[in-house]
Amino acid sequence: MDSPASPPSLARQLLPLMVVMVLVHLAFTGGRVALSLYAIALHAPTVVVGLQVSLLSVLPMLLSVRLGRWIDRVGMQRPARIAIATTAVGAALPALWPSVPVLCLASMLLGSGFMLLHMTIYNEVGHSTNDQTRVRAFTLLALAFSTSTVMGPVIAGIAIDGIGHRWTFALLLLFPLLALAVLVVLRIRVAPRNAPGGVAGAGKVMDLLRDPRMRAVFIVSGLLSMGWDMFTFMVPVQGARIGLSASTIGLIMGCFGVATFVVRLAMPLLQRHLNEWQTLTISLGVTAAVYLLFPLTTAVPLLLALAFVNGLSLGSTQPMVMSLVHQVAPPGRSGEALGVRATIMNASQVFLPILFGGLGSAAGMGPAFWTLAAILSGGTAYARRFSRSA
Repeated sequence: MDSPASPPSLARQLLPLMVVMVLVHLAFTGGRVALSLYAIALHAPTVVVGLQVSLLSVLPMLLSVRLGRWIDRVGMQRPARIAIATTAVGAALPALWPSVPVLCLASMLLGSGFMLLHMTIYNEVGHSTNDQTRVRAFTLLALAFSTSTVMGPVIAGIAIDGIGHRWTFALLLLFPLLALAVLVVLRIRVAPRNAPGGVAGAGKVMDLLRDPRMRAVFIVSGLLSMGWDMFTFMVPVQGARIGLSASTIGLIMGCFGVATFVVRLAMPLLQRHLNEWQTLTISLGVTAAVYLLFPLTTAVPLLLALAFVNGLSLGSTQPMVMSLVHQVAPPGRSGEALGVRATIMNASQVFLPILFGGLGSAAGMGPAFWTLAAILSGGTAYARRFSRSA
């Protein structure tokens, strides 16, 4: 068994994976904003925009558990190539055939490709680390995601204002093509797996859900994902309603991404003072407060500040959640556990944009934001029980 990598060698080891993830995530985050703004430009009602956003998660909701078991069996290379190719097709379609139905199909492909790559890379890295190095490794990966979280919406917003929606998607297509080239040329593989052996797919999914610790991780991570994904849906809609330009909306989304990067740089300090469950509990409470305040202002500086606070809050959670998944999952079933988590997350992402889009159409975006704040407040009370016993 190989000894765990030190932080500098760990960073060097993960660098090719970070490059691939940043490139694909640029297409995903930029495409997610561009899909919503393109649908609005094509005069789609808010509920249709919500449906389109929900389609990002339909196939991941249905297939994540099977894909997780498959990843446990075959490793990284084949799933990663399929994921990147799927993302590329999703970015190409709106550039070739601009219409609301095509945007919906592109949404499904972008969401499915990115989710498969996310599960593949996080499972591989989780196996190559131990309890002492895992949060550090996941923090490095999260920093890579933060880079593209900042850049993707900004690139999309500026490109839409400068070259239009169709050419923006053509631009986004370049990123997964570059990622595929990097993956093929470098034949990336991280360190050999240190996790104890197990039979991938052994046991039933319900065994994971019956485990109180595993179930709690699934629930809380699903709520945090809801907070993240509803931000990417509701902020463009709210921004368009109050008359903000695509560039300004992109800057607000980018400010969120900057904050995720900042907080992840500070993760070593955060780890010294807070454990995983304490971090998740605080994040849920702060995110609920942001959504309570967001529809009460139209001033861009305040919107930027709220986006930054939300990014600090949610950006701190990804390494902690992924570390907990690998700590709690049975041996040999970490990919499956990631698949169950993805299924739960994506089920909420399928239905909640439709629900909140309909609520926004019927009652305005204020009640939609405040309903989400109430749900996250309930999650804060639930997570606090585990933070006390951790």
